[in-house]
Amino acid sequence: MADLFGEAPPTERRDRNAAPDASRPLADRLRPRLLSEVVGQEHLTGENGVLSRMLASGTLGSMIFWGPPGTGKTTVARLLANEVDFAFEQISAIFSGVADLKKVFETARMRRGNGRQTLLFVDEIHRFNRAQQDSFLPVMEDGTVVLVGATTENPSFELNAALLSRARVLTFHPHQAESLGRLVVRAEEVEGKPLPLDEEARAVLLRLADGDGRAVLTLAEEVWRAAKPGETFDAVELQTIVQRRAPVYDKGQDGHYNLISALHKSVRGSDPDAALYYLCRMLDAGEDPLYLGRRLVRMASEDIGLADPQALVVASAAKDAYDYLGSPEGELALAEATVYLATAPKSNALYTAYKAAMRAAKENGSLLPPKHILNAPTKLMKGEGYGTGYRYDHDQPDAFSGQDYFPTELGRQSFYRPVERGLEATLAKRMRHWQALREERAAEADEP
Repeated sequence: MADLFGEAPPTERRDRNAAPDASRPLADRLRPRLLSEVVGQEHLTGENGVLSRMLASGTLGSMIFWGPPGTGKTTVARLLANEVDFAFEQISAIFSGVADLKKVFETARMRRGNGRQTLLFVDEIHRFNRAQQDSFLPVMEDGTVVLVGATTENPSFELNAALLSRARVLTFHPHQAESLGRLVVRAEEVEGKPLPLDEEARAVLLRLADGDGRAVLTLAEEVWRAAKPGETFDAVELQTIVQRRAPVYDKGQDGHYNLISALHKSVRGSDPDAALYYLCRMLDAGEDPLYLGRRLVRMASEDIGLADPQALVVASAAKDAYDYLGSPEGELALAEATVYLATAPKSNALYTAYKAAMRAAKENGSLLPPKHILNAPTKLMKGEGYGTGYRYDHDQPDAFSGQDYFPTELGRQSFYRPVERGLEATLAKRMRHWQALREERAAEADEP
């Protein structure tokens, strides 16, 4: 058998030899009946998988299943309950409140009093607020329920630390082309006929599923419904039939952060092809292009800096160009900036210097600048020594006085250390020259 998906209402265990009910969706008909039949999560359900080892030990603890839709979270939870003969209770955080939880907990207590454990599966558990999440703690601790929560969001950000400390987080991976292909083959066996797609179209179908096992079977059903006897679709016809399913991507959640991280690291890693790929992934998924423009401006300052000051100009201009042109014309300007940044010399010297200077400013915020660089607009201030000894740099040899400008108590600091790449190599040479002059001027001042 095969498997994978999840999030579906409970179904009774069926006779493994019974003919499939053709009225049910294909994804439901292919739902596995044993943990070993699950496809695509072998790191959890395979012979040496985490869950297989847990069952072999004879114990079952509370868990959080983290992964994208269509990877088998609900299915695996139900199969676990069957394996250990626990009662299976399922609720959704979208439709349940505190009153519903209390009823489930009370039922579980009564069941436990009669000698049977309860596996409570909570779908979309991250949608419960902090107080609702806390309500699980007592029943987890006293063994009233074994909690299995499912979430598509990063548990580290969305779940209470107290809840996470009592549950093991298991990651469900998106399906790869290989496991999606196995699902399609199984679907063909159940349907008793091949999917009417040529080789290229079959590969496109797997890509359109975007790692979602349930989606690939739903798409397969659409293809079978659309095909006339003897008809075979190519890739173009397939996309016309299924109207191209949008990628799984939520601009406020993990998909968003994962892709912007990939874009940023590709630019930093001087890989223009990968950077363009992730930029297009985000644009294709509906990301706000102005958000991408702002991020490119940030990359120009953080990862290129003064190695190529023009990078900031190009990134800012690209953002403004998109704002002026809109989609799709303005997207080309973002692509231009992306390639420029990725191919520019890299330096985080300015970024590092800024952070170091900010730390020093916070730690020494009460120190006054040295009096010789302060203006003295009143006689009193002149009498206090303000401005005394200041040397106007333009009147000095090389237009450089070599004076110390840091607060006296702090002493001279070194924050900005340019790299030997791009324009910063020139800046580094200038700074070495100025340091040599500074030492020379100091030595002259010390002479009797």
